[in-house]
Parts: sequence; C-alpha cells; structure tokens
Amino acid sequence: MKTLILDYMEATAARLPEKTAFADENSSVTFSALVARAKAVASALCGYVPPRSVIGFYMDKGVDTAIGFMGAVYAGCAYSLLNLRHPAARIRAMLETLDTPIVVTDKAHLPQLEALEAPARILLIEDLQTTAPDEAALSRIRAGMIDADPLYVNFTSGSTGTPKGVVVCHRNVCDFIPCFTETFSISEADVLANQAPFDFDVSVKDIYSGLFTGATVEIVPTAYFTNPTKLMDFLCDRQTTVMVWAVSALCFLTTMNALAYKTPDKLRAILFSGEVMPIKHLHKLQKYLPNVQYVNLYGPTEITCNCTYYVVDRDFAENESLPIGVPFANERILLLKPDGGEEAAAGEIGELCVSGTSVALGYYKDPERTAASFTQNPLNHAYIEPIYRTGDLVKLNERGEMVYVSRKDFQIKHMGHRIELSEIEVQMTAVSGVDRALCAYLEDKGKILAFYTGSAEKNDIVAALRELLPAYMIPNLFMQVDAMPLNKNGKIDRAALLAQYAAARAAKKESRHG
Repeated sequence: MKTLILDYMEATAARLPEKTAFADENSSVTFSALVARAKAVASALCGYVPPRSVIGFYMDKGVDTAIGFMGAVYAGCAYSLLNLRHPAARIRAMLETLDTPIVVTDKAHLPQLEALEAPARILLIEDLQTTAPDEAALSRIRAGMIDADPLYVNFTSGSTGTPKGVVVCHRNVCDFIPCFTETFSISEADVLANQAPFDFDVSVKDIYSGLFTGATVEIVPTAYFTNPTKLMDFLCDRQTTVMVWAVSALCFLTTMNALAYKTPDKLRAILFSGEVMPIKHLHKLQKYLPNVQYVNLYGPTEITCNCTYYVVDRDFAENESLPIGVPFANERILLLKPDGGEEAAAGEIGELCVSGTSVALGYYKDPERTAASFTQNPLNHAYIEPIYRTGDLVKLNERGEMVYVSRKDFQIKHMGHRIELSEIEVQMTAVSGVDRALCAYLEDKGKILAFYTGSAEKNDIVAALRELLPAYMIPNLFMQVDAMPLNKNGKIDRAALLAQYAAARAAKKESRHG
C-alpha cells in the first residue's frame, strides 16, 4: 500500500485540526487550514502543469511557503525553492536545470523575480490560495500518484559550475521521518524552531516532523541570525523545545554570547549537522543548557537528510572529534576502500556509502553525475542494490565509533553547506583578469583559500563572484601567484601551492616580529 506525505499531513489534520502547524513572525496556520489552503493552491496549479512537474518557488521561508509546497504536492508535483539570496546567474542556472513551466512567488518578491527574466510563468501565492478547491481533479491526481514520485528538488554545489538538483521522493521522506521522530521522541507536544532555509535539507526534518507528529514548527526569521537578542527572545517567547540546526547557526549563538542574555527554558534537545561541531562551542552550549540532549547528525542531501546519529553521552576534549554515530533504522552503512570497490579492512579509513530506502532518486536531468555517485553496491553481485557514495572518509576510533576524517575529493563542508571547490574555480576563471584559479580549504581555520594567476585585484574578483555565487561560496583568502606549479602528471600541484601560502604567511609573520 502506498504512503504519501499527504497521508501524514491529513492524518494529523484529522486528529489535531485546530493545532498550529506552522507559524512565522507575522502569521500562522492550523493543520486543517493548511490542508484546505494547500488544496486551493493545487487546484490552480493543476490547470497549468501535469503531474510530476517541478514547480519553482521564489519566496522567503514562511507560512505561505509551506502552504505552497503542499499545494504543489497535492497537484502531483515536486517543489524546489530558489533562494532569494543567491545571485541571479545561479537562480537562472537552477531554472534552466529544472526547465520548470511555473515559478510561484509573493507580491513582495515579484519585482525581484521579474528582473531575473525567468523563462517561466509567474504565479502569485496570494492569488493561488483564493482558488476554489477542485476535489474531483485532486482525487484523479492523487489516484495516479505513487510513493516513488518526486517530492522536492534541493540544489547542492556542482563541479562543472552548474548546481546539482537532488531529487527526493515521497518514499524517501516517508521512510526517514517516522524513524527520526521516534528516535528523538518528537511528538505533538513539541515546538520545533526552524533555523534552516527551506532549500537546505536540514529544514526537511522540521517541516515533515511537524506534519507527521503534530508538532508546531516555528519559523525563525532569517534576519534574527544577525540579532542575537531578537533571536533568543523569539526562541523563548515561542517556547521552543527542539532545535534541529546547522552547526554554523549554533556557533553564532556561542560566538555572540547570546545564551548569556537568555536561555529557552523549555528546550530539551539540540540536534546539529552540516559540518563538524567544534568541541569548544559545544562546551559553551552545555554550560548554559546542561540538561539538554545533544545529538550529532550526519548525512548528505542525497540520502534524505541523515543516515547516522550520535547522542553525546560523555565529555570531549577540545582537540577531539565527535563521532558520527550509528545508522538510523533501515539504513545500511558500507565502508569501501576509496580507490575501489572492496570493503575497507578493520582499522582502515574508508569511504562512507549508504544503502536503503532513503537513498534519493539521483540528480535532476543529470544522468552522468547520477551514474557516478548512485551506483550498484560492489559487494552485492546477486541483485540490484543502489548505494550512494558520499565521498566522505571515515574511520573507527578506539571505541569502535565512526568518526569523520575528510573528503575524498575536493568537495568541502563550509558554513553548513556542501561545496564543490571546482564550481568556485569555474566561476573565478570567468572573471576578467583571472587566467587560472585553484581553491583549497583550510579546515583548521574554516576558510576557503583561492590561488589565481592574472592581473585581477582581489576586490574586483570578490565583486564579480558576488554576482555569480552565494556568499558562503566566496573565498575568504586570496593569493596571487605568477604561475600554477604542476606535478609530474601535468596537473596543478595543490601541495606546492599550499606550501607557497604557508611560506608567505611565515615570512609575513617574521617581518612583523623582526
């Protein structure tokens, strides 16, 4: 029997019709109203697009956005949020990938979207919600839906300069969310404080945990993450009980000393992911919130949010790494040798690969990159068993716990986002005055370092990249070199460049003290 996300939402609406489903700074919607308004949106959308289309949303996160998403799903379609803060060139690249006939926006952002000259019909969410529901049409669409139909497309960085659209289906989320909420005892009594943008899969755990259990999702305004006082007031006033946040957002709290001002006294659990949690910052959180459960979550977008978790159950020194833990139920973890298809031996570093129902459908209209990352389990020669190769290298510590080591390739995790360094290089090389570019990640500093040849000045490069890349992808450090050193294979010698950078820093330090 098929199970769709809509079944979860409708069951909760039948059980808790007047309970708040989503709330933002200015508005809220109950579960029963969410269903009704989503059906209105769907009744309008299905007149424009056939089922299994992808509908773009150009809106900030909020109650109307959640209604729009569910409207797209009732129309038998998938949704994809186009982040307002991304440069126009990146938005156009996403729209080109999606080839979507419809982009939904609100009145506040209509001029901004029109300026993009998107090759799609623009519809206003305010108008869509006034449509009379067409129950007959929605029933026909529902009958034709299956749990392998796409639910959403979230974009990650792409090595060719083009973002990759990860396609996640109903079955992926319907399998993961019940397990996730049961593991951490999330229920209708909880209030989830949504931090993540709706195009970042951390938010998937907020949206669908709420729809499945009846928990209320309080959508924290993005602007509050530059104002620690307003942020803490919001968390306390909305009686937050669970925070599923990116590590970088939690580090904002500790860096700004926000918890010294006020602490949410109802908070019982903090679940974090996106990058490695610095133990120094974890200690600061534990100092102010000693009775909260802390959980380290691990997993890329391609396996539907997370595949492992570690409940912090002991003290850690500041030079230690938190384990990434054990697999969620119904997810199998394989550690394969990075250079081949064999299983890593005990004590060896291996590439973490994932098998199970939560593995996504692949990359939207990108069969080559899909084939490279979503492969057959090389240990299984008996039947088809798709796995996702994460590119993350892990090892077992002395306690037998999995610990993240590094990336296999030049994809990094920076400010909570997975980034292909080669995408930055592609865009840098396109800048006038830049001949060649190579990027490296300084993990100890959490900074992207860009080497380049050419006559361009750093400020000019940064200004150009701001038109092409999100802010989190713009390098923090730049080093102009006369020529790119080459290794014996004729490729740019990354190690030699890093040695040049280290030598330059040492010389600069010596001149200051000389």
